[in-house]
Amino acid sequence: MSGLLFRDAEIAGRERTHVRVAGGRITEVGPHLTPGGQDEVIECRGGALLPGLWDHHLHLHAMWASRRSVRCGPPEVGGRDALAAALHAAAPDERGWVRGVGYTESVAGDLDAAGLDALRADVPVRIQHRSGALWMLNSAAAHEAGLASSHHPRIERDANGSPTGRLWRADDWLRTRIPAAHPPDLSAIGAELARYGITGVTDATPDLTAGTIAAFEKGALRQRVHLLGVPLDARGPVHPRVTTGPYKVVLADSGLPSLDDLTGRIRQAHDRGRAVAVHCVTREALLLLLAALGTAGVRDGDRIEHAALVPAETIGELARLGLRVVTQPGFIADRGDDYLRDVPADEHDDLYRCRRLADAGVPVGLSSDAPYGPLDPWTVIGAAAHRRTRSGAVVGAGEAISARAALRSYLSRHGDPGGRVRRVRPGAAADLVLLHVPLAEALRGPDARAVRRTVIAGDDEG
Repeated sequence: MSGLLFRDAEIAGRERTHVRVAGGRITEVGPHLTPGGQDEVIECRGGALLPGLWDHHLHLHAMWASRRSVRCGPPEVGGRDALAAALHAAAPDERGWVRGVGYTESVAGDLDAAGLDALRADVPVRIQHRSGALWMLNSAAAHEAGLASSHHPRIERDANGSPTGRLWRADDWLRTRIPAAHPPDLSAIGAELARYGITGVTDATPDLTAGTIAAFEKGALRQRVHLLGVPLDARGPVHPRVTTGPYKVVLADSGLPSLDDLTGRIRQAHDRGRAVAVHCVTREALLLLLAALGTAGVRDGDRIEHAALVPAETIGELARLGLRVVTQPGFIADRGDDYLRDVPADEHDDLYRCRRLADAGVPVGLSSDAPYGPLDPWTVIGAAAHRRTRSGAVVGAGEAISARAALRSYLSRHGDPGGRVRRVRPGAAADLVLLHVPLAEALRGPDARAVRRTVIAGDDEG
C-alpha cells in the first residue's frame, strides 16, 4: 500500500523524528523508519508537523455566497459614493440580482429600501449587514420577494405597517422568495482551507435542511465537517467525514425569547441527547442563557457561540456550570476600532475574552465565524496574542493569550473545543499540516505562509 513518509519532522515543538502515513492513518512514529517501496518521502528538514487545524465555528455556504458577492463595507468600501460605485459596477447574478455583503453603518448609515434605491434601483439589490443578522433590500428586491404581502415576523415595518426593506434573521424565508441559485460548489473553499492548514470545520449554520445535509455528504469539500444545524427531528449525516454536533440555538439580537421558551428549547435538545450551541453576542443574551441553563440544567458539550461580551461577574458562573466558549478574537483585528468607538469604554475588557475564561477553567475554542470574520487561523492566533486593531490600538490587553495557547485551541477536537489537544501519534487520523519552519519560529509571527503542506485522511491537499 502506498503512503507518505515524513522525514526529520519536528513533533510537538520538541523532538525531530520520522512519521509514516498509510490507509488514512498515522501508522508509525520513530527515528529509524525507512521508506517502503511505494512511499512518497517528504523531507521536512525540521519543519513542524502538526495535527490539522480545526475551525470550531464558520458558515460554509455563506462563505461560498460571499465570494460571489459585492463587498459593501470596510476596508474595500468606505463611504456612500464608494458604495454606489461598487453596486453600479456589479453585474447581476444568474437570477438578475445583485448581492452585497459586509455592510456597516459607518459606510452610509441605516439603509432601508429607499436608501438603497438612491444607490441602485434598476435591478433587485440585497445587502447583508456584516453581522449576518440583517438583510437590506431595495424596492425592486422587496417587490420580487413579496414583502408587502407577507406576514413574516422578522420583516421590519414602519409606523404605517409598510415594509422598510429590512429583514432580521430571515435568511431561510428569504431564500424561498427569490429564484434558486446554482448549488454551492465548495471545492474552492476546501482548497483555501487547506492552504491555511485546516483539515476540519464546524459549520454553525442553524436549521439545515435534509438537502443541505445530503449535499455536505456528497460535496467536493475534503475537510471533515461537524454540523451544529442538524434539526432535532432530522436524520443526521451518515458519511464518516460529516458528523452531528450540538444543537444550534440563536439568541437573536433583534428579539430575545422568553426565559420559559429558551429553557424549553434547551430541555428539548437535551432530551434528544444533544448538547446546545447557543449564539450569544450581548450581555442581555448571556444573562438570559445562564438563567435558562440554571433551570434546564447543563449537558456535557453545551457551548456558547461568540460570547462577544462577557461581564467579569459571569465568568465564575460559566465555570461552575461547566460550559465552554467558542469565540473569535479575529474580530478584534478586523473590527476593533469600531468597538473602541461604539462600545462603552467600561465594556472593552469584556470583548471576546480569552485569558480570564481560560484561567477560570472555562475551555475556550477559537474560530473564525467566516465569512463574517477573517478565515485565516494564523490571523486569529495573532489577534488572540496581541489583540491589536487595524490602527494598532489594543483592546482588552488582559485577555491576551500566548500564540501557542491559541494554536492549541485550533488543535482541539471537534467535540471538545478548547479541550484536549490532538497528537501526531500512531493510530491517529492522518489529518496533518506541515510547516516550513519549527513551531517556535512559526509562533513568533503567526503567518499562513508558514504552511507548506496539508494532508487530509492521508491524501495530500497541496
